Amino acid sequence: MQKEELTRYWVDASDVDYRAMNNLYTSKDYVWALFLGHLIIEKLLKGLAVKNGVTSVIKIHDLNKLAKTAKLEIDDPMKDLFDILTSFNIEARYPDYKKEFYEKCTSEFSSDYITKIKELRLWLLEQLKK
Repeated sequence: MQKEELTRYWVDASDVDYRAMNNLYTSKDYVWALFLGHLIIEKLLKGLAVKNGVTSVIKIHDLNKLAKTAKLEIDDPMKDLFDILTSFNIEARYPDYKKEFYEKCTSEFSSDYITKIKELRLWLLEQLKK
């Protein structure tokens, strides 16, 4: 795949997850909505990495490492947000963390992070247009 085609692949894949996240959030399946929220950001960062010259996207889920790979300069609050969103990937998948994460994912908690994910998604899409 050419660079533009591979970048588009990651953006398109994130769009599919974005629709699913919204459906899960609407149905109050907050844990999986937040899990997909992490994947949306992960895929956009991978698309940005490709756009910025990375030829082989690393197979990791750590958003801060992906941001660095994408040559994205972010401040400390953004790094903190990326750490929290990365935790959604782990906490939703592994039994050790699942119960605690389910209890944490109230309507208010989930609404707050879904909003942050949507804002971050729009910002990353803007970065991809530059």
